[in-house]
Amino acid sequence: MTLIPTSDIIAQVTSNIPIISNRFGGGGGNDWTSYIGLFTWVFFIFILFYGQRLQMRVMMREVENNLHKLKFIKEEGCKTAIETLKEVGKSTEDISPRVDRCLDYFTIGPQGMDPAGIVSKLDHILDVRDQRIKDDVKRIAPQCDDVQLNNMENTLEAAMALNYIYKIVRHFYIQGKKTMSLYVIMQLQMILPLVMKEAEAYSAALKAFSLGQPIGDSVGPLIASKLMLGQEVRKVHKDCVVATVPFEGRTALVMKAEGPGGNCGKPGDAIETVIEENEGKIAMLIMIDAGLKLEGENVGEVAEGIGSAIGGPGVDAFKIEEKLVKYKIPINAVIIKEDIGDAVSPMRKEIHDAADKAIERVRELVLERTKEGDILIIFGVGNSIGIGQ
Repeated sequence: MTLIPTSDIIAQVTSNIPIISNRFGGGGGNDWTSYIGLFTWVFFIFILFYGQRLQMRVMMREVENNLHKLKFIKEEGCKTAIETLKEVGKSTEDISPRVDRCLDYFTIGPQGMDPAGIVSKLDHILDVRDQRIKDDVKRIAPQCDDVQLNNMENTLEAAMALNYIYKIVRHFYIQGKKTMSLYVIMQLQMILPLVMKEAEAYSAALKAFSLGQPIGDSVGPLIASKLMLGQEVRKVHKDCVVATVPFEGRTALVMKAEGPGGNCGKPGDAIETVIEENEGKIAMLIMIDAGLKLEGENVGEVAEGIGSAIGGPGVDAFKIEEKLVKYKIPINAVIIKEDIGDAVSPMRKEIHDAADKAIERVRELVLERTKEGDILIIFGVGNSIGIGQ
């Protein structure tokens, strides 16, 4: 075995020092390139192992910020509802516990395993729910009249909607945080802009309901009210009114929910009643309602089509369609396009101005599709808050 002298080993190591220092910052023109390359590799390895967690933290922070905003909107909505109910009902006691209890109301739909008769079951459940909320509002605000009762019911339901939206978002946020599931948080973060838009719309609606102001969805009753102006109005089942109006040589039975309280009525039952009163001799049914616009379309655009222009769970549309099929009555629809925020917010000028355009479109439709002497039904669908007869 040959021993290498210590002096030779030291000489060999020291001779390599310039090379090592040149590679790792010991001077030279490529020092910064080396640093950047090293940093890139470290950053790549960090992103590879921790990038998903970092992305999740960013998304969770965004969801958390929106959740705080939702909580504020919900609390303000509840405060507005309590103050309005207290002012209208002239109650001297603390009504906050009763309102808080109402905010957690829920409705269980009928069993759909055997769909036969499910519409009548759903109709009954909705009637019971509506009556229950009205009874509770009457207990909370005993001094309110019928118009105020309907407005307060709408106010309470808007507060209930805000409370429900907040709880759903909070549920999925906490669930995603507990499980550290990127996909739960990601889905929540993606739909949050739409959720926030809806929550802000309900917040605006709550203020409109508390003040009894017309909202965007009231454009259908507004058009019906314009048509029946100066005519005798009578009430039909349920919470709807009808007026017999001479219209371009025809007889128009103009209908809407009874106002000016916040009320949508039951158009299905009302139209059924009027059709039966006329023994099915109706030339045409025209339904006028607010319709959801697509992005890029202007608020207040008027369009026409075919079918039952009515939202909700479908009970009223089912009843109307059943009666139309029985008597072979054609149905036409005229809609005024607006955003979801416009539909439940105080009525904008563009929507108000669109009412006259819609009347002209109805006039053209009647002249083109019916003949003189015919009887037709024109129904202004929507919430009649702030819109009288």
